[in-house]
Amino acid sequence: MTIINTLIFAAFSLAAGVALGNELRRRRSAEEQVEELRTQLKHARGPLPERQLREIRGVLNDAHKHIVAVTKALEKQAS
Repeated sequence: MTIINTLIFAAFSLAAGVALGNELRRRRSAEEQVEELRTQLKHARGPLPERQLREIRGVLNDAHKHIVAVTKALEKQAS
């Protein structure tokens, strides 16, 4: 009976080790891929095209106008 229990335990341990090893290998591979993609992204970024800069500038100007208007209204109410 003890030999059978030992064999069952050994088989279970081997199966668990294989499963954990596969998961560890898969995780390391995924981390390497993420790091490679981050590196590619850093190199792929370049200066923004002029059109996008104009759009961003317009949105910031509009937001600034609204914020100034609300601030002035709040100052008038406080007075």
